[in-house]
Amino acid sequence: MVKVTAAEVNKLRKTTGAGMMDCKKALVEAEGNFEEAIDILRKKGQKVAAKRADRESTEGAAIAKVNDTKTVGVSIVLGCETDFVGKNDSFVSLATEFAELALNCSSKEELLAADFNGMTVADKLIEQTGVIGEKLQINAFEKVEAAFVGSYIHAGNKIATIVGLSAASKGADVVAKDVAMQAAAMNPIALNENEVDASIIEKEIEIAKDQLRAEGKPEAMLENIAKGKIKRFFKDNTLVNQAFIKDSKQSVADYVKTIGDVSVTGFKRVALG
Repeated sequence: MVKVTAAEVNKLRKTTGAGMMDCKKALVEAEGNFEEAIDILRKKGQKVAAKRADRESTEGAAIAKVNDTKTVGVSIVLGCETDFVGKNDSFVSLATEFAELALNCSSKEELLAADFNGMTVADKLIEQTGVIGEKLQINAFEKVEAAFVGSYIHAGNKIATIVGLSAASKGADVVAKDVAMQAAAMNPIALNENEVDASIIEKEIEIAKDQLRAEGKPEAMLENIAKGKIKRFFKDNTLVNQAFIKDSKQSVADYVKTIGDVSVTGFKRVALG
């Protein structure tokens, strides 16, 4: 049997993230060949991944990242099977590295194909599935580009949001983070009323009409009253129209304007589950 040194085992462990014993076994099986040992560990990951393909990866880490110029932001979810793994520092670190890579990608597919220390992100996920013993996958990928982009990650990496502003005015960093926190807490369905899907509006109008009929309101009045209720729906469910969580006397749009002629141009929110 080929003898392998502790230094060789440690090098393989740092390269792959696999456990010490798995690394030692792989090096022995590969007769000391480092690259072959990596392939052995990858094949182990493929076998584990195949066995766990039907598992749900609803736990994990939601991460938001913004580039150095504050003009591009991404939010991703690296999913796993258990909360225990999702809270692990090395898992969160891996998710953060993927998010950094995602800043230069335009889609989840592009991220999966991106180079990660000599292998694709997709291959790294398979490798780490073998190391960790749980199904790992990218569950969400969102991107925002704007004159200024801010982000927020909710405690425990359960929710991550990114927000774009129309200008990089003084105080934009604080405002963008506040609005990103708003999006995390209030989970708006759209940026404004114009971006709400027509089918959702139609459904809400019908619900309002049914409620009004139950209250005995005349049929001729239903349409106008229902439209009034829709305005309330927009106020509660669209980001810029919501009451600002730190000062309910003003809307999010009004709060953003406290730093000048600035508006929210877009937002994205990702969460576990």
